[in-house]
Amino acid sequence: MALRSIHMHIAGMSKSITIRDVPEGTSEELAARAALTGRSLQEYLRAQLIELARRPDPEVLMARVRARKESTGSRISTEAILAHREADRR
Repeated sequence: MALRSIHMHIAGMSKSITIRDVPEGTSEELAARAALTGRSLQEYLRAQLIELARRPDPEVLMARVRARKESTGSRISTEAILAHREADRR
């Protein structure tokens, strides 16, 4: 039981990430953005990383779409997609 508790504690712990060789202009821009939001650079980057991790990469998203298409056998014509897009714009 104690071992399980330790594993649960470790799983909930925050991890540190070090990023090397960040161009000076990039770090200055990020620091400026952090300042505009009233946060430290660390707080700003942490929030950005959390948001980034919530969204799938385009490659992952496309792989999910392809897998779903294959498993369901669904086929939608280009014309139908464009018609739905136009309807949503109205």
